[in-house]
Amino acid sequence: MPLGETIVALSTPQGESAIAMIRLSGPLSPSIAEQCFNKQACTPRQATLGTYTALSGQVLDHGVFILYPDERSYTGEPMLEIHCHGNPLIAQKIIEDLVDRGCRIAEPGEFTRTAFCNKKLDLTQAEAVSDVICARSDRALSIAHKQLKGEIGQKISALSSTLLSILAEIEAYIDFPEEDLPEEDEQALIGKINALASELSELIETSRYHELLREGIKTVIMGAPNAGKSSLMNYLMGEERAIVSPEAGTTRDFISERIMIEPYCLQIIDTAGLHKAGSDIEARGIEKTLEKVREGDFFLLIIDSTEPTPELPSTIFEDLKQSNTLLLINKVDLPGSSKHEDFLCDFPRTYISITEGTGLKDLRKKIIQTLESDHVVPSDQQLVVNARQATVLKQTQGLILSALEQFSRDEPVELAASDLKQALERLGDVVGRIDNEAMLDELFSTFCIGK
Repeated sequence: MPLGETIVALSTPQGESAIAMIRLSGPLSPSIAEQCFNKQACTPRQATLGTYTALSGQVLDHGVFILYPDERSYTGEPMLEIHCHGNPLIAQKIIEDLVDRGCRIAEPGEFTRTAFCNKKLDLTQAEAVSDVICARSDRALSIAHKQLKGEIGQKISALSSTLLSILAEIEAYIDFPEEDLPEEDEQALIGKINALASELSELIETSRYHELLREGIKTVIMGAPNAGKSSLMNYLMGEERAIVSPEAGTTRDFISERIMIEPYCLQIIDTAGLHKAGSDIEARGIEKTLEKVREGDFFLLIIDSTEPTPELPSTIFEDLKQSNTLLLINKVDLPGSSKHEDFLCDFPRTYISITEGTGLKDLRKKIIQTLESDHVVPSDQQLVVNARQATVLKQTQGLILSALEQFSRDEPVELAASDLKQALERLGDVVGRIDNEAMLDELFSTFCIGK
């Protein structure tokens, strides 16, 4: 992906639409704007109505074009945006003409990669572009926008400054070996290094939220047969998505749909009832349920209040915790119903009747309260790192812990300094001081064409 070429791509989805947007980036952009629109006056960064004429002289469309000079563009190069009618044939003809004029079809993520290479974005901001596009909820979008503004980069900069300060202190003793490191100063240094390692741990821990926000909170509905799981699924979806029948065991495979509950996207998964299987197909359905439980982030465990407390497989309780499970005691309108107060008595619960609508008005609010009460989901003020960033931060943390080990073994202070210098380099890799071409190829390949 050499810089200096002019790249082109359709930046709106394929298919018919009111408007299609074609984006160019590279040195040919200003001359192409002049040639294609017949030397019409073009004020930089101002929308201009014009007629697009191909090299053949054929008029391809009437539309709007905007020219961005390199110092004010997204990529750090001259850019041209062409807004044409959303007929796929028109867009394709314009792109073909632009290729004839010397442009190259852009690869996935190449516009953002160019912005990164031209230092318009650091790597965490470039990654946040993808998160903004893929965000499925208000909370995910809020956190992605924070990262797009460079807040992870600012955090890394603050950690780097702290690490540099510690290194400067150590280097002073290396440069002046006649000055012994007083015990109280050494303990103060160790305290600062420990504090830095703790900050890194907190940041690394947030990586578990990244996929959850990007794909939705995997919310598994489970319980005994005929407890009301499919009815609950249909209620949350607002439509009859799952078959409801008084016959136990109707659901033998899982059903998955996404819904919005206030700021969160939940990937709701309705599963087969948990009971002693009477056939091979039921056994396979129950095994699939247990598999989904192992993958789940949040659980809605529905209990039939008119039946004895269900006997659930013991392996389930390895995944169910007070912080990630809400008990729904269903059919409370029926005679002989029980509150099942002795069952998982410390878990949050609510009492409902899906058929009568009892308790359903506040159910969504109860789900949100349970999600937020024990940080199953991040707050909108929180920074969330992705898997790549977490991996680099773990490497950084490992080097810092190695430096602490050098101090504990009373090794020469130069060894601790060497580890901390490497840790500083790793921190730089988080925001993109990286020359690994293969890594960049893999990262930007996940982006959509035209971004």
